[in-house]
Amino acid sequence: MFFLRTNYSHPSFWVGVKDISGAAPGVAAWGMMIGVSMIQSGMSVVDSVAMTLLVFAGSSQLAAIPLIVAGAPLWVIWTTAFCVNLRFVVFSAHLRDYMMSWPRWHRLCAAYLTADLSYVQFIKRFEKPATDAEGQQSEQAYLAGSCFLNWLSWVSASLLGVILAHYIPVQWGLSFAGVLALVGVACSLANSSLKIISCLIGGLVAIASFLLPLKLNILLAIASSVCVCLFVEAYLSPQDKSQK
Repeated sequence: MFFLRTNYSHPSFWVGVKDISGAAPGVAAWGMMIGVSMIQSGMSVVDSVAMTLLVFAGSSQLAAIPLIVAGAPLWVIWTTAFCVNLRFVVFSAHLRDYMMSWPRWHRLCAAYLTADLSYVQFIKRFEKPATDAEGQQSEQAYLAGSCFLNWLSWVSASLLGVILAHYIPVQWGLSFAGVLALVGVACSLANSSLKIISCLIGGLVAIASFLLPLKLNILLAIASSVCVCLFVEAYLSPQDKSQK
């Protein structure tokens, strides 16, 4: 891809690779679980490989797989995937000021490659868009490196899951393995006191309200984390806020 080919020699490319490397094993574990799930749900190898390479969106894949297997109408599958991925509209709106100076093909490649973790790492590294050409090139190279390792970890592990699906017993509980992988990713991102508080509050509330219908415990956990963190942040000193 143009986006990767023109940036891999820049030093910031390898900084991006290094920054996301800690989360790569968790991403790989989650990707492998999705690969196995596609085959064990009844999808063909060709369809599973195509979905892995073209969709590159774990949460929407996980939501779409049972609908595809059940023969749901195409508009239902598309609508479900669209709703699950609405967060990327927010991501793209935030990244717009960073990317408007980039060539169109680079922006399109970045749109396909950018995922949750690569977005988070990029925003942590570059709080404001650069105004000079050198800074903009550094931003582009960093995002390319981060996206590259994230994509490689996901796709290679997902394809491995497709290959090994018939050899892995369902009884091993791959869905639980996927949860553990996401926990690992979350822990790697919890690098400040406020983020740790957010994780703890969200986890405790989700467990305490597990019996709520329609997975409302997840919504309640998110709302509780946000409210508690906003309350804590309001009482932090300016020095503490700069470190949160």
